[in-house]
Amino acid sequence: MLRQPNPRLCRQFHATRTAAIASRRGPVGPPKTKDRGPESKEDTQTDFAAMNVLGNTPAPTTAIDACAHDGFALNSGLKIAGSGVMLVGGDAFNWKPWIREGRKEGTIGEGATGDDNKGVSSVGGTLRNTKGQWEVAEHSWGLLDAVWPKPDLLILGTGPSILPVSPETRKHISDLGIRLEVADTRNAASQFNLLATERGVQQVAAALIPIGWKEGTY
Repeated sequence: MLRQPNPRLCRQFHATRTAAIASRRGPVGPPKTKDRGPESKEDTQTDFAAMNVLGNTPAPTTAIDACAHDGFALNSGLKIAGSGVMLVGGDAFNWKPWIREGRKEGTIGEGATGDDNKGVSSVGGTLRNTKGQWEVAEHSWGLLDAVWPKPDLLILGTGPSILPVSPETRKHISDLGIRLEVADTRNAASQFNLLATERGVQQVAAALIPIGWKEGTY
């Protein structure tokens, strides 16, 4: 047989008073100050600045200081204009992979798109295949074919935005025994600066297209 609860033993809970107090105080806002008390004088505090093991390491001379519309400025003071750049073994090289084999940069008479009478107007190159993938001819990697020892990692900057790299280009670089990382040129330059400082320019190389690159009109 079920027993009925004794009303005198039941506790009543009401939130009315609490809600009224909260409404008078207004909404809870952010703290007015971030001060958590006096500065600690303990000698066991962590100095995060001292944990930066690369803080006093000089950047390599081939580090990218700035990405310009049509070139780059390097830490050494060298400025590259009208060209991409390949950074290998601590040296910088002009790099124009958009010029196909059998095609020359310059006027129409040389196989390019510049006007013969008015001078050069465009190299008229392309870096995309018919599928929209980033692809260049194998001879564009001639420097990596010749250099020894080869870098462990190649950071590829594909221009103003990141593009998928074609399987043929990936395979060629992989056959050289080099790993490939792909990013837009700004991020690729930052990644190269960090990794080249950390691991050395013999281990990390970069191939960068200017951020102002446009298909067929650069």
